[in-house]
Amino acid sequence: MVLGRKDKRKKKRTWLKVTLSIIAILIIAVAATGIYAANKAKTTVNTMQKDSDSIDKKQSATKVKDQEKLNVLLLGVDQREDDAGRSDALMVMSLDPANNSMKLISIPRDSRTEIVGHGTTDKINHAYAFGGVDMAIDTVENFLDTDIDYFAEMNMEGLSDFVDAVGGITVNNQLDWIDEGYYEKGYHYAQGEIQLDGPKAMGYVRMRHLDPDGDFGRNARQRQVIQAVIDKGASINSVSKIDDILGALGNNVETNMDFSTMTDLFKNYRNVRQNSENYQMQGTGTTIDKVYYYEVSQDERDKVHDMIS
Repeated sequence: MVLGRKDKRKKKRTWLKVTLSIIAILIIAVAATGIYAANKAKTTVNTMQKDSDSIDKKQSATKVKDQEKLNVLLLGVDQREDDAGRSDALMVMSLDPANNSMKLISIPRDSRTEIVGHGTTDKINHAYAFGGVDMAIDTVENFLDTDIDYFAEMNMEGLSDFVDAVGGITVNNQLDWIDEGYYEKGYHYAQGEIQLDGPKAMGYVRMRHLDPDGDFGRNARQRQVIQAVIDKGASINSVSKIDDILGALGNNVETNMDFSTMTDLFKNYRNVRQNSENYQMQGTGTTIDKVYYYEVSQDERDKVHDMIS
């Protein structure tokens, strides 16, 4: 199935807006340690608060206290002026402290499914546009037949802020290419170990056309940047850097996790990164009434349900 130009343009941004939510949750737990950081983090968390009527907050808090498996819906939201925005990327982060494991399940934004509460069958990312975070949560819960315990949403510019907040990152670039304009037209991304600031990191992970592996190659670079930011952030103990990280969080993230939950996550779930697995839900492209959709079979949904429930 050949995608139209409009669908291709949208897919260029798919990974960007959600991956930072993962970083946000993990890094704020690190930043929330220590007396100075704790005081600063409490203030930051207050600015990030956004409630959800679809989640039983007391039940979720009990799960954290009891160190049960948690599912966190991560939404990357493309917010525009005079527009509710839409979740151009969705991911479920499943944290399992009993097995010190974390699974990151990517849900294709064009997955065709019932939009719960809207009475339509449409692309799953439209749930946010129709009914905000609550409709997105209800729709994903129905799609995977599982409970969502928390959510975090971030705007697409957050990646640049986070890379800069940790003082830049180093990655091992597997390709040699000249930027088409994602960062700066004509900029040389040399093969080998390279240093990236925020804007360069955005260009690094956005590139697709010059990669022989297409989206698969881009996703691999995405994982590189995620891991590099998490590792760099986890090792930071500078007060000035913690301020920068908290500033990036406050400016880019909204979540229903309160400060107590985040500190409990740090204490009880900090080892889940020891065994991390990424999974992209599989399906087939189709066109219905001239609109592109991604059809995910019930068997595939059941497979993911068993992975995270």
